[in-house]
Amino acid sequence: MSDSTAASSASSASASAPTPSAPAPSAAAPGLSAGPLAGVKVLDLARVLAGPLCAAMLGDLGADVTKVELPGRGDDSRDFTPHVNGESTYFMLLNRGKKSITIDLKSPEGHALLLRLIEQADVLVENFRPGVTARLGIDYESVKALNPRLVYVSISGFGQTGPYAHRAAYDHIVQAMGGIMSVTGWADGPPTRIGDAVGDVVAGVYGSWGALAALLQRGITGEGQHVDVAMLDSIFSLQMVSLSQLLGGAGAPSRIGNSHPISAPMDAYAAADGHVVIAVANDPLFVRLTTAMGRPELIADPRFATDPDRLTHQQDLRTVIEEWTGAHSVDEIVTILETAGVPAAPIWDIGQVAASDHAAHRGLVKTVEHPVAGTVQVVPQPVHFSGRTDSPDLVAPTLGQHTEQILRDDLGLDAAEIQALRESGVV
Repeated sequence: MSDSTAASSASSASASAPTPSAPAPSAAAPGLSAGPLAGVKVLDLARVLAGPLCAAMLGDLGADVTKVELPGRGDDSRDFTPHVNGESTYFMLLNRGKKSITIDLKSPEGHALLLRLIEQADVLVENFRPGVTARLGIDYESVKALNPRLVYVSISGFGQTGPYAHRAAYDHIVQAMGGIMSVTGWADGPPTRIGDAVGDVVAGVYGSWGALAALLQRGITGEGQHVDVAMLDSIFSLQMVSLSQLLGGAGAPSRIGNSHPISAPMDAYAAADGHVVIAVANDPLFVRLTTAMGRPELIADPRFATDPDRLTHQQDLRTVIEEWTGAHSVDEIVTILETAGVPAAPIWDIGQVAASDHAAHRGLVKTVEHPVAGTVQVVPQPVHFSGRTDSPDLVAPTLGQHTEQILRDDLGLDAAEIQALRESGVV
């Protein structure tokens, strides 16, 4: 979710010096075992989903992520249910491994503190609506003179420029305007939202991807840059099948339920105890399917001879397939087709995925000890690195948990200065 909401190193080297500082290739720099972004400082000014996910993914790779929140309130997602001992599971998923400092950004003292943190940052992530950072005096143009090496990632609904840049955006909005709802659902039904917040998530992933590219370029040029990520652009770019139809001259595709616009049979089919997905993307796979079904004569049927033929006669083909699937359980079908080399699968809910042997082997879900929530589970980024031997810290912070530590260790404030800031409500 984005209100359309809310770190590159302020190293002592000048902007003209091409030596990279993220990470520095010095003898003191941590190796890959500590994560490929060890030594990189990320400042997370974002809230709710897209921006926090972007920063969390950088943290998963070893970056030191500091989340800036409002005193007394924090990120809006701290209120999202369900809660475990008062801590939001939504917040803990998206803010794993971060430190939290609370700062009143509208106060002069708070603004000054934030600028000092920006001076030290390698990457800054924000997802305010365009124009808000300028009013706060922390837009890219304002801070790049302070830290020319800063990689500044802005995630918004429609981008920093353009006719819709001023609009607020939530995942529902960009799914509606991005084309994906128009192809989701049944032909005789209404446009349908994809069941999870893919517009937010893909923008967060693209934001982290852009930050990594900008850090790599900074290592060559010594200069940071502004990375502008729009949720609408991101969800639009995902739709390879629909785009291939549109740009190939076939026009914008429409809703076709669970079937595929290019290949058949590729759909969900009724079994004796539920539904099974069968995915046949070419003629050799169709031969294997018909053999496994005990219907080899279908290979010579002119209705099913080629992929285009099968697309044209999908309903006839569905009838034939469901005569077979309807006589077997989902598990039986999957076993038969797996043995035959035909892609097939049961339809799992997210709980079944999380409880699967695959999830356990691949480490899709991690168990951590939170200081308030206790034992909780989180989901880190899923890419494995052969040279990495440690595990990233995946515990989300309580509100303002690291305020004193950051003010003391990163900004050099003494106890009296920190107490004065607390008493005045700045932190």
